[in-house]
Amino acid sequence: MKLTSVGINGLCLALAAAALAGCGGASHRGGKGEVVEGGTFTLGLSSDPGGLDPQMGAGTSLFTVTQFAYDPLVSVDGRTGAIQSALAKSWQAKGKSVTLTLADGITCSDGTRLTASDVADNLNFVADPKNKSPFLGTFLPAGATAKGDDATRVVTLTLAGPAPFVLNGLASLPIVCPKGMAGRSSLKTATAGTGPYKLIEAAPGDHYTYAIRDGYTWGPNGATTATKGLPKTVVVKVVENETTAANLLLSSGLNAAQIAGPDVDRLEKAGLYATKTPALVGEQWYNHHAGRVTDDPKVRMALTRALDLGQLQKVLTSGRGAAATTLATNAPTACPGDSVSHALPARDPQAAGALLDQAGWVKGSDGRRTKGGKPLALTFLYQNNNGSGGDAAAELAVKQWKAIGVAATGHSQSETTLTGTIFGGGNWDVVWVSLNVNTPDQLVPFLSGPAAPHGNNFAAISDPDYDKAVKSATAIQGVAGCRAWLAAESGLITKADIVPFAGNVVHTFGKGAEFQTPGQLVPTSIRMLAK
Repeated sequence: MKLTSVGINGLCLALAAAALAGCGGASHRGGKGEVVEGGTFTLGLSSDPGGLDPQMGAGTSLFTVTQFAYDPLVSVDGRTGAIQSALAKSWQAKGKSVTLTLADGITCSDGTRLTASDVADNLNFVADPKNKSPFLGTFLPAGATAKGDDATRVVTLTLAGPAPFVLNGLASLPIVCPKGMAGRSSLKTATAGTGPYKLIEAAPGDHYTYAIRDGYTWGPNGATTATKGLPKTVVVKVVENETTAANLLLSSGLNAAQIAGPDVDRLEKAGLYATKTPALVGEQWYNHHAGRVTDDPKVRMALTRALDLGQLQKVLTSGRGAAATTLATNAPTACPGDSVSHALPARDPQAAGALLDQAGWVKGSDGRRTKGGKPLALTFLYQNNNGSGGDAAAELAVKQWKAIGVAATGHSQSETTLTGTIFGGGNWDVVWVSLNVNTPDQLVPFLSGPAAPHGNNFAAISDPDYDKAVKSATAIQGVAGCRAWLAAESGLITKADIVPFAGNVVHTFGKGAEFQTPGQLVPTSIRMLAK
């Protein structure tokens, strides 16, 4: 939803973001041009971000616009995975203590100075469960506490336990300035950050306009707004239909937009610039809340085994994708490998029917299954940002479930609407929403712990084996624990608690501008080009 990185589909936790969203950054140029000063950069988004408070939403659209007005403490090199500077010019993580020294002269968009105490207030706000930030446990370890020393500009974060990828998480956690911290409600339609741009106009559902800030020198790895070619103004325009976005790119109505479906072909043939981002785009979740038909593990396994996941992957990605390999796919991926292929339940419609029989769902003469006079009916939600391929794949899934006697009704929703439904305890049984993150620990609060609406665990998954495996993996520092993390993921997939079935390379196309997307579009990487 950066959940999230996300952004691509769902969280770019990345929810980055921890987002429901995706990352990477390889690019190719579609016609060279000289960079020009000033200008307006127009970015198309498939969903309105909703409320703009950067610490209170995990959707990819919100995470995308957050990057323009807010900064994290550190950044991550999109190619090597190395931790780099942002608000902090130096840092050290040792045991249960993380210290970060802020850069000199950081100012907020209202001109006030950002202090170490201000940063500590941010971290403690997210760390307080009462505030219900989706970043708690995702980008900031649960139980962490922070203190700031304004004289030395040092922020000290004390952890409650092992956190093998704590700096990666902090790289996705936006810091809010004091004015916003004091009046959280103002952040719904305004910004209070240290970022390279400031929001100057908000027209929800249509567009958001940002103006560049002079004197900004603390961007990722030392980026500044004095760099030649940065746009003076950024307009983020909501364009829900992917084909419409592609048409606007070709006609220069947009300078950038993410395209995942069949429109990729004509944009590539037109020679447009594009960054290419690996992402998990097909991920099936079941509602485990008590009282839902999908709270029965036999029903979940039956619904999984009824599907031809390979066929769904091809349809969803318009033949461009591949099978999923891990749950944390954002580049640079902390734990590359394959936790999926050997764990996914194999297709077997006959076995699926037998499981439903065992669960008491009897198939009638009309081919439909009932239990105690109640039909086996599912509410199936999926995001609207996979183009026509997403609609076709959803229709195929409904058809394959119907073949075993299950009546499923599919509903396409924007990211903001879908996120509100699943995190708010709304009506759903099966959902396709992809969480794109780069470290496996960022997924833990979505796969365990308090169920939504009291936590990030929107599917209400409860698996003691996963919890035990996570405890073991967390105790191992950094990438040395990757084998344990991948094994924990495999355990969930084997039981069909979560069903990742499609990966893809998502394109962010550009015209009249170039940029990089190592996690999300980086504002300071934008370069406006002469026509």
